[in-house]
Amino acid sequence: MALSSTVVDADQFHHDLSVSGLNNPGEVVPVDDDGKPKRTGTVWTACAHIITASIGAGVLSLAWAMAQLGWLAGIVILLFCTVTAGYAATLLADCYRFPDPDSGKRNYSYMDAVKVYLGGRMYKICGWMLYLNLATIGVGFTITTAKSLVAIQKSNCHRKNGEDSPCMFSNIPHIIGFGIVEILLSQLPNFHKLSWLSKLAALMSFVYTSIGIGLSIAKIVSGHGGTTFLAGEDQSLSEKIWMMFIAIGDIAFACSYSLILFDIQDTLKSSPPENKVMKRAVLVGGLTMTLLFMVSGSLGYAAFGNKTPENLLAGFGDEMTKAFWLLDLANLCIVVHIVGAFQVLCQPVFRIVELLARRRWPKSNFITDENPVRLGKMKFNINMFRLSWRTSFVVLVTVIAMAMPFFTDMLALLGAFGYWPLIVYVPIQMHIVQNKIGKQTLRWYGLQVLSLLCLLISLAAASGSIYGLHKRLGEYKLFQFKE
Repeated sequence: MALSSTVVDADQFHHDLSVSGLNNPGEVVPVDDDGKPKRTGTVWTACAHIITASIGAGVLSLAWAMAQLGWLAGIVILLFCTVTAGYAATLLADCYRFPDPDSGKRNYSYMDAVKVYLGGRMYKICGWMLYLNLATIGVGFTITTAKSLVAIQKSNCHRKNGEDSPCMFSNIPHIIGFGIVEILLSQLPNFHKLSWLSKLAALMSFVYTSIGIGLSIAKIVSGHGGTTFLAGEDQSLSEKIWMMFIAIGDIAFACSYSLILFDIQDTLKSSPPENKVMKRAVLVGGLTMTLLFMVSGSLGYAAFGNKTPENLLAGFGDEMTKAFWLLDLANLCIVVHIVGAFQVLCQPVFRIVELLARRRWPKSNFITDENPVRLGKMKFNINMFRLSWRTSFVVLVTVIAMAMPFFTDMLALLGAFGYWPLIVYVPIQMHIVQNKIGKQTLRWYGLQVLSLLCLLISLAAASGSIYGLHKRLGEYKLFQFKE
């Protein structure tokens, strides 16, 4: 079925989908102007979603990125990417309603907005790019979680048996355990029910980032900081260029929270206007993100210099024999954070498939019926299609994560191809259409220059990702399960 057909007359679908699983049969539910249950989100719940989506385990790789770029280029690119992401997000916030940003018809997702502002062809192209990126991120999250849990096991093993002990552990039990947890959480019907999980995940991201920052400060203060350079690590020119490209990609992808911005905005109260509340959330969340990125990247680089590891926490293993629990706590917080981030980023994928199914088979009881269930005092609804589809998705993600431990390297390539069109180009084009900005005006030229700079970043990141994937692919085998 054509992807573009899903937006036609979608209001009733979104109403039905949002009501499902939220209320008991016969209960009167207050509704908003579009007939959906009254939204209760605030600037703080939106901030929690943004922080959960942006401040992930990738923040721990920013120190390595700084080491490849050096102080000058590292700080400039980090500031450019975070500011650009925030600016593009504010442009998107005004596109939540069409045509008027305050009182127009709601766009429930990123793709709904692309459809009404830029037309069907762009809708199809962006649709495949967007949902492929979001769906595959789940595989990367699963692999990262398993690695964090194995790191805890290794820490305990080395402490008991000595640093020379091999301490090899399988990833597979952790991957399966993570999959079971996500199967249960994926039954939360929509974004409106994820606020508590996002708040918990956001708190965890602050904890493990703070631990990394604190350990970096301790290493610097003790006089064991690394040697740093203004222009980055001294190595062969070709290798330096490739490493810089990979580092640029790491920084850019860390700022890519705009993909779920409409899903976040659709949880906000309608008064005050959603676009104004969302802009405040972007400002607060963006400043928090920028501050943590800058502090973590800079202090991590200062602590290790050119020997900065790809995962900042991994560099403290030999120095934390007395405070090993800090590293274990940080890795545990990474796991809890990713549990929440998985749901936040996969909810749009769940929703688009359920939308397609309801549009294709509107009379199917398997797809549309909500079955009331009571467990003690708990009452909720179960939709059999939602249960089977979301469970199948998580199972598939789990199997891919077990079979392809090198998948995180492939994610960087997919992210590189999606960064410029989805994070920068499309928001700018929708802003131009919405505000009727004439071609060859000063403002139009400014927006095109910004888009061009981000295109260059995307191309550099894609080149670096291909190089990195080629270089590391030989290190892995299918179903390689021990580390």
